[in-house]
Amino acid sequence: SVAMQAQKMRCAWGRLCLLLSLLLQLPGSQAKCYFQAKAPCEYEGKHFSLGESWLSTNCLLCTCLHPIGVGCCETTQHPIDFPDWCEAHYDSQTCQISVVQKANPSLPCVKSVEHEWGSAGTPEPL
Repeated sequence: SVAMQAQKMRCAWGRLCLLLSLLLQLPGSQAKCYFQAKAPCEYEGKHFSLGESWLSTNCLLCTCLHPIGVGCCETTQHPIDFPDWCEAHYDSQTCQISVVQKANPSLPCVKSVEHEWGSAGTPEPL
């Protein structure tokens, strides 16, 4: 019946709106999200249906929002508060960012006797 079809459409649009709002509120306020209207739900030759997700080669978690497009969010959280003797290193293979010492990038950025960490009101790393 027409009433049943209208109810199914409302339900589908309601789920779409919920999915989009959840996608845009991923944990980590530093994560950036993007929406591509009318983008196809296809990646590397594979087709995705409404609600399915995939991880792109540039570390974006994308979700099919057919028929209105594709929503993608960064999966990495970018560190913003670390000492100047450290730097952020991005690993495109694992989609991870780590904070390491500038003088020796093989060592993590940790508090030590010779290095101060944090400032008044800034918590120390766990």
